[in-house]
Amino acid sequence: MSQQVLVLNGNYEPINVCDIRRAISLIICDKAILVVNGRGIIHTSTRIYPLPSVIRLSRMVHRPRFQLKPVRREIFRRDNYTCQYCGKHTPYLTIDHIIPKHMGGQQTWENSVAACPACNHHKGGHTLEEAGMHLLKPPKGPPDSAEYIFAHYLHDNSEWAPFISGW
Repeated sequence: MSQQVLVLNGNYEPINVCDIRRAISLIICDKAILVVNGRGIIHTSTRIYPLPSVIRLSRMVHRPRFQLKPVRREIFRRDNYTCQYCGKHTPYLTIDHIIPKHMGGQQTWENSVAACPACNHHKGGHTLEEAGMHLLKPPKGPPDSAEYIFAHYLHDNSEWAPFISGW
């Protein structure tokens, strides 16, 4: 019952991920419609319900676009788990602030990059110019596309691909 279900808006735009229990309750209350049954069925004392993989809301919901926060995991994902100074692909990455925090730098998409420990130590609490270093590419926020936001669910839920890739 803890498996993930993709929730589509009335126009088939992916807007959320919920668990099977929530999806079944939305279907029973006629707030959602089953789109893909990829997981079998569940028996109750009086009925049989399909275990949904993808549901669509019956009504259109107007929601603001989901914004990812610049947290460690998402910065590494944006930078493809690669040091943005030397290009080394390593599992031991750190977060480096281009403008150090003690100089007023914030934890934003444009000020945070993935760095290997050696490059982060070399740069220290200096700016790029002071350390004589440069970035491989300028940092920016990740795309706000559904494909980027929900992509990490696709390895377990391949049936979601047609609904995510179009947005």
